[in-house]
Amino acid sequence: MAAIAEPVFHSDLQSLELINRGKVRDIYAVDDGHMLIVATDRLSAFDVVLPNPIPGKGAVLTELSNFWFERTAKLVANHCSTLRLEDVLSDADERDTVAAQAVIVRRLDPLPVEAIVRGYLIGSGWKDYQASGQVSGVQLPEGLRQADRLPNVIFTPSTKADVGDHDENIGFDEMVALVGGDTAARVRDVSLQLYEQAVVYAAARGIIIADTKFEFGLDGNGDVVLIDEVLTPDSSRFWPADEYAPDSSPPSFDKQYVRDYLETTGWDKKPPAPSLPDDVIARTAAKYQEARNRLIG
Repeated sequence: MAAIAEPVFHSDLQSLELINRGKVRDIYAVDDGHMLIVATDRLSAFDVVLPNPIPGKGAVLTELSNFWFERTAKLVANHCSTLRLEDVLSDADERDTVAAQAVIVRRLDPLPVEAIVRGYLIGSGWKDYQASGQVSGVQLPEGLRQADRLPNVIFTPSTKADVGDHDENIGFDEMVALVGGDTAARVRDVSLQLYEQAVVYAAARGIIIADTKFEFGLDGNGDVVLIDEVLTPDSSRFWPADEYAPDSSPPSFDKQYVRDYLETTGWDKKPPAPSLPDDVIARTAAKYQEARNRLIG
């Protein structure tokens, strides 16, 4: 992989119209059928964008997503287009600022839900289970421990929050009410298939995928299309298999290191977020790179 460039906290492409800045991604209009998405080096934790970029993070997210989009293309259509960056950004200097972390995608109608698949009991799922014995309305056996492998992989959708708001877990029936029965069933089924396929691949490379989030849109024919990012350290919990042990929160190749640090600061998890120390930034960047190296070499 090429040397890490100067971090991109906000992209600034003057030749295209900025449509939206999300928690991590900047989205620009290309034409009626396409958009350019820049995966910046911004990091969000507890649904708040942090003030410090993580060097190389956007490039890792982009490279891993492109890898998985290609690998899963026979299972479900995705948002990738045939346009190249040089087809859209004619200025070489401007192009170079985002070359490692930009993709051109098809315009689709995004669904208002996140498709979450869980193979292990961790995070908000663990909190739900402790309170109710369920995760998003899915009843689980008694006596499970934190980070236990679930008896069966479960699908637990959530709402999609705006920047600064919190996602909320919902039941499948609530998802049906939002997107319709056929679309909900297709999203659920393909999400489970994507997860199961990825789990096998990652396991051979020493990584447990504890859970992951997919996002989908609809094309002009109403068909479900995979969008956004796929199986990255931002959208998934990757655990090193050789360090996994239940009854605790395993170490991970994602921003959990940042979350754990923030939990020690007394921060109320409302904007603005505190700055991160240099060592936390460096260790987080290293975790992202290691995940990328393990998965795609």
